Amino acid sequence: MGRLFGTDGVRGRANADLTPELALAVAVAAAHTLAETDKSHPPLAVVGRDTRASGEMLEAAVVAGLTSAGANVVRVGVLPTPAVAFLTAEAKADLGVMLSASHNPMPDNGIKLFAAGGHKLPDEIEMRIEEAVKANATTAWKRPIGAGVGRVHDLLDGADHYVQHLVGTVPHRLDGIKVVVDCANGAAADVAPVAYREAGAEVVAIHAEPDGLNINDECGSNHIDALRAAVVEHGAHLGIAHDGDADRCVAVTADGDEVDGDQVMAILALAMRDAGELTQDTLVATVMSNLGLRLAMSEHGIRLVETKVGDRYVLEELRASGLALGGEQSGHIVLPAYATTGDGVLTGLHLMARMAATGTSLAELAAVVTKLPQVLINVPVGDRTVGAAAPAVRAEVERAEAELGETGRVLLRPSGTEPLVRVMVEAATETTAREVAERIAEQVRTASPAA
Repeated sequence: MGRLFGTDGVRGRANADLTPELALAVAVAAAHTLAETDKSHPPLAVVGRDTRASGEMLEAAVVAGLTSAGANVVRVGVLPTPAVAFLTAEAKADLGVMLSASHNPMPDNGIKLFAAGGHKLPDEIEMRIEEAVKANATTAWKRPIGAGVGRVHDLLDGADHYVQHLVGTVPHRLDGIKVVVDCANGAAADVAPVAYREAGAEVVAIHAEPDGLNINDECGSNHIDALRAAVVEHGAHLGIAHDGDADRCVAVTADGDEVDGDQVMAILALAMRDAGELTQDTLVATVMSNLGLRLAMSEHGIRLVETKVGDRYVLEELRASGLALGGEQSGHIVLPAYATTGDGVLTGLHLMARMAATGTSLAELAAVVTKLPQVLINVPVGDRTVGAAAPAVRAEVERAEAELGETGRVLLRPSGTEPLVRVMVEAATETTAREVAERIAEQVRTASPAA
């Protein structure tokens, strides 16, 4: 078994890499690890999932593992990842478990774990859980019997609590705004349209009929062509796309032009600065953010702090420095005043609130960022580490950096969740960026061919 936890939990092909046996073992290890940390009461866990058919199977395994270790479980059913984090905090639970592979294709699934308060698990706790699973230590603990076995309860109104919380954060009603929302046939299919309507928007929902198999299937934040067309067809002011577990939000203008996470962050940063809510006038973003975001923030007197790629690193910086806004170019935006993790629906609400408050179109708001041409190539590989670190690959990167100088940059990194190496190049022109990215990608393919 290789590294179990990636940058966003445990993830793999359901029933192949991520089996019920593994899910049960992770759940048992998590329950025992938390029980060791605090023995004053039986652990309480909140368990939710997205719409993947395999989620039903994995939910059963996780619940069995937790209860066999003496933890009590509250099942919340199909809800976004940020809703599970929110309900974990609301229930004062010791653990939150979300079964989702986010934006990944349907055959994949994953296990995301939250600590008390709905925060991502600290690295040391995650490592202890992983070590216990690898050592098969879950069989060494004494199993409770009788009244010591955990109990299971279903929370039927979790979605209502979550939507009420979201709508309560909106600084300005959305009356007069017409939005098309692409729910990715995922966890946002019910809550996103309801939340937007309750905040005052006129809503057209698409890809909001999940059947267990169609999540992220040519829809959602990674596939916005259908959203573009629907916005133009319905004469909407904007479109919003979520991913399978609704922790992301990307948008399109009334003309169908994409507004990515960098632009959304810039819009929210200026809104929060104007309201006196942007702590230390600072925004947190990852190294993947476009150079245009950095330039725009500097022009408006906002400091940009960079982290490694991954929402956990953005979250760590936000918490460590007490900051108020951060996120990723992918549309994973964190507003710590209202959520402990990225929340796509929350982001959509606050984006539209800025439009409503200023009477300004999304296109005009997004124009604050002039993006440098950026090319991202996801290279399938057999070994992510070899593909990124091979001498020939590093030599090609150094050559590219010398060519680009200060007019661009290169970022090469292995994916934390998939067998990919991501090659990102920014340059003065898209032609240059693509030529450089293709050269590097070819070296990566040669160094570690896909299985």
